[in-house]
Formats: sequence, C-alpha cells, structure tokens
Amino acid sequence: MNKNSSFIRAFQAYSLYFAWIVSLVATGGSLYFSEIAGYIPCTLCWFQRIFMYPLVFLLGIASYRDDRSIIPYIYPLTIVGGLISLYHVLLQNIPGLANISPCTVGVPCHLDYIHWFGFITIPVLALTAFILISLLLWSASKVQKD
Repeated sequence: MNKNSSFIRAFQAYSLYFAWIVSLVATGGSLYFSEIAGYIPCTLCWFQRIFMYPLVFLLGIASYRDDRSIIPYIYPLTIVGGLISLYHVLLQNIPGLANISPCTVGVPCHLDYIHWFGFITIPVLALTAFILISLLLWSASKVQKD
C-alpha cells in the first residue's frame, strides 16, 4: 500500500466527521450573522437554515456511531438546500430575477450583507457548505467495511 492510498483511506474514514464539522461551521456562521452581526435573514435564508440545521444533529450522531447507513437520508437535505442556495446566488447576481423573488415582505433576497473578495456572499457560503457536505458524504460512502 502506497502513501496516496493510505491517505485516501484515512480521509474517507473521517469524511463523515468532516461533513459534521462543515455543518457545525455553517450553522454557527448563520447564527453569528443573525444574532451577533444583526443581519436579518430573508425568506430564502430561512429555507437554507431549515435544510442545514438538522445536519448538525444527524451528522453528529452518525459520526459518533460511525454509521454510514444514514448517508442516503442526508443527501436530500444537502441537495435541496444546495438548490435553494444556488437559486439565491443567481437571484443576487442576475438583476432580472429580483422580480420573481419569494421575498415580497421584509428583507429582500437580493440584498448583500457581505461581499467578501467581490463574490463571497452569505448564499455563496451556504452553497459551498452544502456542496462540501455532499462531497464528503460521497467520500464517506466509499469506505470499505472489513
């Protein structure tokens, strides 16, 4: 066994744990933005939270138990949450989509609270988290049980 394959096996073995860490950081970040920074979440942000927050508990329990059988049940949460995030990113970047926004009352969905490095917004952070969790779950599903 060479170094590359042992690194890949070790990474795959801990991928479920890494996915849990990503969900913790994403949830903590969203709570920071709303509760400490004072940014009021829009409707799409709430929907993204609905799909992210349960992942903290589900992935936490699964990684503690090293239970990869939960992976197929987590994918729908990450895929739907990621699609909502993608729509939110498009809404912020394509001016014509603002007319069909679900945010008709309260905070507009196309509002950028943060704009780091010219492209990183809160929906981009959420989309990145959903994609990372999905990829890490895919990696975790590749673990061979001896």
